[in-house]
Amino acid sequence: MRKLGSEVKAWPPVRGGEPAHAQRERREALARLCMAALPPPVRSFFLPSFRPGAEVAREEQWESLPRRRRVPPSALSGGRPGPGRGLACGGAMAEPREAGAEAAPGPSGLSVLPGEAAEEPGPQGSVLLLGGNEVKSRAVVKYSSAPPRAAFARLEEKTDLKLPPANWLRESAKLGPAGTTILGNSKRSKPFSSFGMAYDFIDSVGNDVDVVSDSENIKKLLKIPYSKSHVSMAVHRIGRTLLLDELDIQELFMRSSQTGDWTWLKEFYQRLIDQKWQRKKKSKEHWYQKAILSKFLYYSINGDGAAQPVPSSGEPRASPSPDQTHDTEGASWPAPFEMPPSVSDDPSTSNQGSEPLEPSYIVGHVASAPKEQNLTTLFNDGENSQGLKNDFVRNILWTFEDIHMLVGSNMPIFGGGRYPAVSLRLRDNNKPINVLTGIDYWLDNLICNVPELVMCFHVNGIVQKYEMIKTEEIPNLENSNFSTKVIKDIAQNILSFLKSNCTKEGHTYWLFKASGSDIVKLYDLTTLCEETEDKYQNPFTVPVAILLYKVACNMMMKKNQNKKHYGTIRTLLLNCLKLLDKGRHPQIIASANYMLSELFQLDEPKKEGSSESPLNENSDESYSEEEEEMPDSDENGSYGASSDPPDDKKAVAVIKSVGELSVPEKYKSIHQIRPSCTFPVCHDTEERCRLVLSYVLEGLKSVDSSIKKESDLPAADPNTPIPLKYEDESASGGPECLEKQMALFLDKMGSLQEGHCSSQSGMTPGSWQHKMKLQLILKSSKAYYVLSDAAMSLRKYGRALRYIKLALQSHDTYCCLCTNMLSEVLLFLSQYLTLCGDIQLMLAQNANNRAAYLEEFNYQTKEDQEILHSLHRESSCQGFAWATDLSTDLECQLSVSCKCYEAANEILLFSDLKSQNPEHYVQVLKRMGNIRNEIGVFYMNQAAAIQTERVVSKSVSAAEQQLWKKSFSCFEKGIHNFESINDATNAALLLCNTGRLMRICAQAHGAAAAAAGGEDARREFSPEEALYYNKAIDYYLKALRSLGTRDVHPTVWDSVNWELSTTYFTMATLQQDYAPLSRKAQEQVEKEVSEAMMKSLKYCDVDTASARQPLCQYRAATIHHRLASMYHSCLRNQVGDEHLRKQHRVLAELHYSKAVKLFQLLKDAPCELLRVQLERVAFAEFQMASQNSSVGKLKTLSGALDIMMKTERAFQLIRKELTEESEQSKSQSSSTSDPSAASLHREEVVKLLSIFESRLAFLLLQSIKLLSSARKKASHSEDEEGLLQTNKQAYSHLLRATAEQPTSLLQRIDVILHLMGQLSAGKEPGGAVPPPP
Repeated sequence: MRKLGSEVKAWPPVRGGEPAHAQRERREALARLCMAALPPPVRSFFLPSFRPGAEVAREEQWESLPRRRRVPPSALSGGRPGPGRGLACGGAMAEPREAGAEAAPGPSGLSVLPGEAAEEPGPQGSVLLLGGNEVKSRAVVKYSSAPPRAAFARLEEKTDLKLPPANWLRESAKLGPAGTTILGNSKRSKPFSSFGMAYDFIDSVGNDVDVVSDSENIKKLLKIPYSKSHVSMAVHRIGRTLLLDELDIQELFMRSSQTGDWTWLKEFYQRLIDQKWQRKKKSKEHWYQKAILSKFLYYSINGDGAAQPVPSSGEPRASPSPDQTHDTEGASWPAPFEMPPSVSDDPSTSNQGSEPLEPSYIVGHVASAPKEQNLTTLFNDGENSQGLKNDFVRNILWTFEDIHMLVGSNMPIFGGGRYPAVSLRLRDNNKPINVLTGIDYWLDNLICNVPELVMCFHVNGIVQKYEMIKTEEIPNLENSNFSTKVIKDIAQNILSFLKSNCTKEGHTYWLFKASGSDIVKLYDLTTLCEETEDKYQNPFTVPVAILLYKVACNMMMKKNQNKKHYGTIRTLLLNCLKLLDKGRHPQIIASANYMLSELFQLDEPKKEGSSESPLNENSDESYSEEEEEMPDSDENGSYGASSDPPDDKKAVAVIKSVGELSVPEKYKSIHQIRPSCTFPVCHDTEERCRLVLSYVLEGLKSVDSSIKKESDLPAADPNTPIPLKYEDESASGGPECLEKQMALFLDKMGSLQEGHCSSQSGMTPGSWQHKMKLQLILKSSKAYYVLSDAAMSLRKYGRALRYIKLALQSHDTYCCLCTNMLSEVLLFLSQYLTLCGDIQLMLAQNANNRAAYLEEFNYQTKEDQEILHSLHRESSCQGFAWATDLSTDLECQLSVSCKCYEAANEILLFSDLKSQNPEHYVQVLKRMGNIRNEIGVFYMNQAAAIQTERVVSKSVSAAEQQLWKKSFSCFEKGIHNFESINDATNAALLLCNTGRLMRICAQAHGAAAAAAGGEDARREFSPEEALYYNKAIDYYLKALRSLGTRDVHPTVWDSVNWELSTTYFTMATLQQDYAPLSRKAQEQVEKEVSEAMMKSLKYCDVDTASARQPLCQYRAATIHHRLASMYHSCLRNQVGDEHLRKQHRVLAELHYSKAVKLFQLLKDAPCELLRVQLERVAFAEFQMASQNSSVGKLKTLSGALDIMMKTERAFQLIRKELTEESEQSKSQSSSTSDPSAASLHREEVVKLLSIFESRLAFLLLQSIKLLSSARKKASHSEDEEGLLQTNKQAYSHLLRATAEQPTSLLQRIDVILHLMGQLSAGKEPGGAVPPPP
């Protein structure tokens, strides 16, 4: 104790040696955080405290005041309260209800904050050395409505406080908003005070704060071991936060006697606790102390120091009777909740505007539901001020040791001059300060971080003196000493006890200690209330549900919210829904269900290799009700309900003796605040979407139930499935009908931009029902879209079409309700139509399973039926029927798919989404190009089928030409689509298909030309054929130019080259076989054929190793063969111009040799190789016929025989094939064999073999003649003689073999092979001729 005006000592520093600059930075950071968390008009700052070394002015009027004697710290050793004893002077516990001992400081409007101290806040936390113990305390003001702090006026001695001052109960800026109350600061806590604070500081609830309560409730709990008075508090749990409110049993039961409410609790109370309950009236002394305290505070603000009588008109207010003040001072209790009929039905109170899309917006909109539904006026008259309003002068975030509390306080703080922050108390000088009063004063100053206390003493209302006491000295005052360490232990034990037993969110727990009892009991009122007829009789039900809802809203709207907290949000919302009545709170229920659906990320990709979702990670913020509760016990014994007396079986938990609260860590829980809520594991996409749809359905039901015009709607039974019929192409009108439906769709899309809204249920645009239903419908459409996409990946195309139909029906309803279509929703629609086009295309390509797809399409769950029923309340849902019908016609399905893509593209174009979503735009155009290619191929194949099936006709039919036009138009549009997005590869493929279409046109004209000429007329290559083949070549060349190089796409490049080579080859072959000699000269035809063949050879890649390489080699060999044959024919028919004849001879020999080389590389073309070699022999014979000298002829004959010898490989391949064929025929029955293919092959072999035998015999005979004539000459050598003998023997063997009839084909080939071996051996020097077989 020191005199007022003495030197101010420094506030004790924080233990742990934290540097001053670190403290300052931490304070500034926390201040910024607090400011960001509050609305703009409110600033966040720290409570004032003295700064070390501050210089203040001296006030002379206080220097004569005496010091108060302190109790030495040694007197506090071992002092802990226990049952039946306290720490008051003399060892006897003082009565807690002593007059003025627990009086409230004053009116709520007297709490002020200094402007200077707010700019430079004091330390955030301080370690107080109190009575040899230390506690850590830090207080941060989160909100204050107090006016600027004013200095208090020292009253002159002998001032009579029984006389009212002139300013009593009048409005005053110094007193704040509560200046007119007769009671000053009401000590009575209000029934929902913690909820008001929780609503205002929703960020702190469930996460950072352990307790939210009025400071009076906190003090009452911490004084339990010292006090004999009763304790009655309601406890609620939200996450890890406990909300504490006073439960005034007397007021509650008085109301029950009048209204009949709460009778179940009154009966329970009388049966188990107090059988002879009766209301206790407050004494006259109580009202007397209240009155002089109020007058004292007004005197202190007035500052004139003299009593001024009040005018006669105000005199009756000086001494109000208890009956008159009861309703003002008492905390009136609410009746059971009843929704006013106009709340949910009147949409006129809702804000008008466009429909929001962001979940955070709709959550924020519905988060204001209490305001929109007038929740503050849901209670009877006189209760509105005690409803859900935070009416504390200041809200403080108080950290006491490791306990974080959000506390509401109305304690007046005075300041000015030498003492910028002090609390002011009035005490009866005849009554000493006891322990309860000391703890009360100490906790008030600690919570508000006020360093000093000014005490005014009076005797019978006459002011005697003032004294100044430091906050840290209060625990050591004479007659009022207590241990701060014990207070800390009490706080920790009570918090652990409550958190260990108040485990269910949404439940109302009742902490009760009877007057004069040492036993503290905890009851679950929600469980008791559920045993009654109406579970909504608990008035805490609605505020708790709204708070759960608000906490979930707040967590949802945090942009940086981690998904691991989704389990907590889900638990909050589910508990909220359990508490609310569906018929009374449709808006909150609809919004909660919508938020539950938003917790599931529909477009979230499934992680491979993970059995659990990342949403299942543990979190410290909450718990799961589904988990099994473990018994709460520790080494000091159990404090659960199992050890309760028989009469207390209803209690959840019991503290057997209040003395246990003083034992350190007596009730420290052995487990955490329950494990975290686990988010449900969805093993697949369908399960996740079904959960979303279940929440959407509940939300839609809630919205629909709140709409007035229910009876005006067309009757529909949700249990009756809506028939999903499909129509045949003949009924629906085909592609022509699609064109009309598409035009109507585009008109509708245009009207959406103008803001038309057509709701059949009569919802008012802008009402909460309208906004909420829009969001729920949009969510359902997204869920059905994801379900359709998942079914598509599983190749369940019927199911996929059913889901995308529901998605489009939902979107159609959204369009009917929407007054301002946003770009994001239009993008969704474009995506839906794109997927619908994919499904229709896959259905067309898998027509064999149409029956199974139809069964999948017609199946419908009850949930889908109910959602569709809700949609039909607003629209017919037929806007996209053209896109979702399951047709049986292939052309119709392809057309529908194309129209879906075109509609998706149109939406992107007219809504300017093309530039905002380039990836989706590219995908749509790719699909448009692809479907147009599919339709073009479909028409092209139809035209080819007509060509093969038609009867002989002299002209092309009109139907065929129409199909060509359709196919060409589709290819042309598809090429344009791909070129617009620079997709060279796909553009090249469509150009290639267009070239194929031109070839089909050419073939059709060729067939018509052949039919026109008749069977006897000679067929010629027509101009129409040439025209279309040249067009095909142009398209193939465009495809190559589109690709640029082979590196772009080797496969497509090779394919286009092959098609181009084939076109040149076909055109050259037709010109060669059916030369148009009636229009062109022979030389011109030969030139065109040669050029076309060489171009075909140019685009035929024989060197690159690929699957097509054998085909290319065969094609190249055939080209060389045909060119050689053409030059051979020219040489035979040409007369004169020896130079040209020589050129043709050289070219023929060149192409024959190249053809032989290429055919020798192939293992499956022995007949072609044999034919080419025979033509070479014929070419040699032709040359020999024009020779005159014997030497030249002999040389030519020798070359021809060499060519015959080189056919040995071809005969070996033929023999091998025949041998395998005969073995297969032996192993298989004649019925299973296929003789047609073998006979055809044999006929060709027999024909070639006969030609070969005749030509070989001719060559051997001519060789024998020439060698025999040369023998007569002197120059005849021995080698020639040997060759002559060899040829004679071979000729003889050949004649005998051909003369023997019949001989098998295999035997004839063996003879030929033997003769080849004989001739080869005879040509070698000294070779021996083998004997005949």
